[in-house]
Amino acid sequence: PPPPPPHFLIRSVLLCFLLIVFLAVPVQSQTPVPTLPPRVVNPTVMAPCGLPVSYAGFTSASTITTFNMTADCYFNSWAVQTGWPFLRFESGTFTINGNGFSIIGPSNGYAIIVGLPNADTTAVLNLNDVTIRNAGQSDAYSQAVVVQRGARLNGKDIIFRDNVGAAAVDVFRGGFVYLEDAQFLNNRKTYGVIVIGSAISLQNPTHPDSILSITNAIFDGNTSILDDNVISATGTGTLLLQGCIIFRNNDGSSYTVSDDVILMNRIRCGRKKEENPTATPTSTPRPQIAATHVALQAATGATFRTAFGLDSGVYFRQLDGAGIGIQSIIDAGYLEAFDVYGYVEQGVEVCFPQIGRVIFLDANTSPRAIRPLDSTVVNGQTCVSIDSPGSLVLMSAG
Repeated sequence: PPPPPPHFLIRSVLLCFLLIVFLAVPVQSQTPVPTLPPRVVNPTVMAPCGLPVSYAGFTSASTITTFNMTADCYFNSWAVQTGWPFLRFESGTFTINGNGFSIIGPSNGYAIIVGLPNADTTAVLNLNDVTIRNAGQSDAYSQAVVVQRGARLNGKDIIFRDNVGAAAVDVFRGGFVYLEDAQFLNNRKTYGVIVIGSAISLQNPTHPDSILSITNAIFDGNTSILDDNVISATGTGTLLLQGCIIFRNNDGSSYTVSDDVILMNRIRCGRKKEENPTATPTSTPRPQIAATHVALQAATGATFRTAFGLDSGVYFRQLDGAGIGIQSIIDAGYLEAFDVYGYVEQGVEVCFPQIGRVIFLDANTSPRAIRPLDSTVVNGQTCVSIDSPGSLVLMSAG
């Protein structure tokens, strides 16, 4: 056959050259996989914020046992890639003083684990005045803080906020957690495990001595893809709820316990006590405008919450002037009034749709004593908590 024309040869050589370049360039330009530094055990150098620079483990051999935060600490995403939380306390006693700052992240794993996964430990972490937020992996089983196998967390003035995964705090296989003045705000349970609470869980298949103790806490805006409990206690152990504990705007019920978990409910939210309350006669009988809580909320704009749910034996009724029965209060121009009775001892929160001050007419005294109540303003509502029956009267703020 005749030889190919010159332009054909030129085109062939050019195509071969381009093919070689095409195959060679990607190999030469690939970004190498970063080599992550190993987990540091008992580091002696801290970041400017007051916590370790990199993910670390601490033992009783550590020369640093107290951490004082001076700024927000941002945890990176190495935790899940290496199989470690950002901070693990394996043995010994440690204290983190947050001084009002935040531990932020990691966004794909655990922030803190106290204890070891496969061995008992005596590790103790004291966590004070700190916010733990934006930790956890949304599509995986992860928590912001885990306490396990004999380890102990003592927490005071802690906020757990905007964490995702299974729960914000997990007490696992024999851990001990004691929280005081804690807030769980807008944590999202995005991983579908039935026995996990949207805010906190006690999981102890065979550890009856494990304890989850919560004294004074607010659980607000915690959600779950399963619409289940805010606090879940399964297996064995003790769940102790005491002081003033408020549940509001959460998915599902406030808490649940399995048959073998000991529940010690000492929730006592409520009134400011006075040494010498003023006793005032009350008219009898006390007329009322009766209504179910559903109808009452619709008619007045008030909201009612109870520790065990609104069908747990607490009753509400709207009072008119005659129902209040105290002329000085009527003459002062009250704004709204409700009588609360039944199983009020479990803890009841009432939010009036206006801003004002609230007085309490104690049904445990005769005549009924008048006491002012501490209140909070939430989204334009005046909210109070009580743990004994009586009447709530909203007065003007002036």
